[in-house]
Amino acid sequence: MKSWIGKIVLGAGVLAATAAAQAQGYPSRPVRIIVPYAPGGTVDLVARVVAGRLSEQTGQSFVVENRAGASGAIGSEAVARAPADGYTLLVQSPTLIANALMSDTVPYDTAKDFTPISLLGSVPMLLAAHPSVPAANLKEFIDQARANPGKFTFGTSAVGSPMHVAEEAIKHDAKLDILVVPYKGTAPALNDLLGGQVSAIIDAIPSTYPHVAGGKLKALAVTTSARLPSMPNVPTVAESGIPGFDMVTWYGLWGPAKLPDAVLKVLSKELAVAMKSPLVTERLGNQGFIADGGSPASFAAFIDKERAMYTRVIKAANIQIK
Repeated sequence: MKSWIGKIVLGAGVLAATAAAQAQGYPSRPVRIIVPYAPGGTVDLVARVVAGRLSEQTGQSFVVENRAGASGAIGSEAVARAPADGYTLLVQSPTLIANALMSDTVPYDTAKDFTPISLLGSVPMLLAAHPSVPAANLKEFIDQARANPGKFTFGTSAVGSPMHVAEEAIKHDAKLDILVVPYKGTAPALNDLLGGQVSAIIDAIPSTYPHVAGGKLKALAVTTSARLPSMPNVPTVAESGIPGFDMVTWYGLWGPAKLPDAVLKVLSKELAVAMKSPLVTERLGNQGFIADGGSPASFAAFIDKERAMYTRVIKAANIQIK
C-alpha cells in the first residue's frame, strides 16, 4: 500500500513540475482568445485590439476566435472546459456574471470555473434610437412609450448583457410596456436597429456613437451618472426620470480555473503594459474606453462588487431567463 501511495505522490509531483516548467516558457505557441459573440461588437473590438498588442509584446500570436450563441454561454463554457495552461482565454463582459444570476441552467459556475486575469477597461453606454422614433431624448421616449403600450421595442446584444439589464431596469423603473429582443451580439442588433426592425438599443458607445455621428441613429441618453464631456447635449438616464441610474459596461480577461501562477504573472505583466500602449488608447480611448489592466486580485475584488450590484438590479426588476 505504501509503495502505491508513494508512486501516486511522486506522479503528482512530476505532473506539477512539468506544468510549472511549461508555464515558465509561456507563451510558446499561439494563444486563443475566445469572444462568445458575433464579430463586430465592442467585446470583439476590445479583444482584437488587446490581442494585437499582446502579439507584438510577446512575439507569439494571440488569435481571436468568435463563438457566438446562448447569450455568450457557448464560448464561455468552451473556456471553462479548456485545459488550464493559458492557451485558451476569454474576453467577456458583465454578462458572464449576470447570466448566472438570471438562470440556474448556465453550464458553468462563474466563481469556480474561471480564473480572473485582468479588468481590461470600462466604457459608458448610450441609449440610441432609430430616426423614425419621434423622440429627441429619453424623457420624450418614456412619455411616448407610456402613451403607446407595446409600440416600441428594445434590441439587445445578448440576454444577461449589461445592455439588457439596463434596458430591463429602465422598463421596470419607468413602468414601460416594451418588448426586449435579444440577438447574438451587438452587430446583428445594430443592423436591425439601423434597418428600423427595433426602435432603440442600449449599447457601448464605441459601437453606437459612430452611427449617431453619421446621422443614422439619434442619441437619447447616456447611462452614466453625469453627462459625458464628449456628448454634452445628451442627457443622462438619471435626469430623464429615473434618479440614481448609473451603469457602465466593462471587459475582462479570464482563463479556465486553476491557471498556473507563472502564466498569471506573464499575462498580468504584459496586460499592464498593453493597456497603456498607444495602440489601445488610440483605438479605444477616443470612444470613451477607460483602460485598466489591473492585477488578478484587483479584478477578482471588482467582480465581487459588480456581482453584488447586478444581484440588486436583477432582483428589483425581476429579470429572468426562461
